[in-house]
Amino acid sequence: MKILFTGIFCCFSIALLAQDKGYVKIVKDPMIDSLIAKRIALNTKSTSPVSPGKPSTAIVSQMGYRVQVFYGSDRRKVFSEQARFRSGYSSVNTYITYKEPNYYLRVGDFRTRLEAQRLLNELKPMFPTLFIFREKINAPNLDYSNDN
Repeated sequence: MKILFTGIFCCFSIALLAQDKGYVKIVKDPMIDSLIAKRIALNTKSTSPVSPGKPSTAIVSQMGYRVQVFYGSDRRKVFSEQARFRSGYSSVNTYITYKEPNYYLRVGDFRTRLEAQRLLNELKPMFPTLFIFREKINAPNLDYSNDN
């Protein structure tokens, strides 16, 4: 009886070891390739050289600083503060984010803390609570007009 069970066990164990090796079939949606291509196009710099008069239009993310102008739980109040800020500083980008339960209005894309501090000092009379935060920013285009 032991020999019979040993023989059956050996037959099944040999069958388990006789599997195909190295065959992998990948099935994916074709939209994945188009999304990857769009992401690469957004995050890479243009291949043409940047002329002194034309800044690059590529979006490059890096760590930098933003000034928090306002925060609160009332959505309409945040949007009104954004409009008030834009009336005085239309060239500075504004960003509204929501982290439960508050909305945050942060402004600017500054490479250094010193640049953010200058804006903060300018805004102190108009906005009572100002903070500087280090976060991922959209790198601002460099001004090439002063280069010779």
